[in-house]
Amino acid sequence: MTQRIALRDIFFLFAAACLALLPLTGQAQSTVPRAPSVEARSYILMDARSGHIIVQHNADQTMPPASLTKMMTAYIAEREIQSGNISLQDQAPVSVKAWRMGGSRTFLKEGTQVAIDDLLRGIIIQSGNDASVAMAEYIAGSEDAFADLMNQQARALNMNDTHFMNATGWPAENHHSTAHDMARLARAIINDYPEHYDIYAEKEFTYNGITQTNRNLLLWRDSTVDGLKTGHTDEAGYCLVASAKRDEMRLISVVMGTASEQARAQETQKLLTYGFRFFESYKAYSANDVLANPDVWLGAANTVRLGPQKDVQLTVPRDSADRLQADMTINPQLRAPIEKGQQYGTVTIRLDDQVISETPLVALESVEEGGFFSRLWDHIMLFFKGLF
Repeated sequence: MTQRIALRDIFFLFAAACLALLPLTGQAQSTVPRAPSVEARSYILMDARSGHIIVQHNADQTMPPASLTKMMTAYIAEREIQSGNISLQDQAPVSVKAWRMGGSRTFLKEGTQVAIDDLLRGIIIQSGNDASVAMAEYIAGSEDAFADLMNQQARALNMNDTHFMNATGWPAENHHSTAHDMARLARAIINDYPEHYDIYAEKEFTYNGITQTNRNLLLWRDSTVDGLKTGHTDEAGYCLVASAKRDEMRLISVVMGTASEQARAQETQKLLTYGFRFFESYKAYSANDVLANPDVWLGAANTVRLGPQKDVQLTVPRDSADRLQADMTINPQLRAPIEKGQQYGTVTIRLDDQVISETPLVALESVEEGGFFSRLWDHIMLFFKGLF
């Protein structure tokens, strides 16, 4: 059974409904110009809500991520805080290994103890290698063991082209990631632990009497930018994962392998400007919206409510939402028992003739088998309808 609806209208569809088509005529076609030229070896622009990729180039090419690695270090720390395994007030010891780390530093002192809250800010704002190692050792006992946690988490986030050897991004063989995977990680940081996300927008942090500023220049240049992380090594070039929110739309940009600190900010700004100017986020349906109410045979109830289990978020060219249409395909002859959360159909969303989303329609309630006589009657009806 297939039904079509315009997404501007939310329908309660019943079992006897036939194909319903709302034609859209006279709509002006949106014009989306070519994406800007970006001077980076690899880059991607993603809608944080839908996960839709607006622009990409070499986004799945493996490259050294440099200090972008610390996004995963911070993510695991945030996960451990959320789960109650550690707290922001815990005091982590500073080992000789952490103290001796070169490169960007929070200037921890060997033999002292540092609050997890300070380590988290040292990692995110100052890009402290010493803070990253101290955090890794506190959570997992050693940096090597922590790297195993990082790789497990990468697989859980479908970062399939990423492998970590350390918590800092210090150059190491087989330590690599991609722009696409870094965008996936940024999306997880934003969506999974929003209570910690404000740290990524902080412009400076003082520890041990030393104030250091966030290296993300866009925090000063664009008030809508509120994260996330910079990185640089000779091999990786200058890298930046940035996120910005304007109105109801949040974008994630990743550039890897740019020529300078200024270049990574400039090329990121190009991507963000393009995305916000020519695209918009659109919620087609909310979780648990009732989109269909088909018949159920042999059940204690005669119908079942079907809808999406999660919000259906889309990324579309601006002013094109009126041209969205949806086809709903529902499994024929639904028979009890019906299990809540089980898929019994699909809603396919198109912009003009292009499929842009396919979402399972699941049962929003369970329907148990009916009594003996009601099931007997349904069997008789199915027999005469030739559906038995």
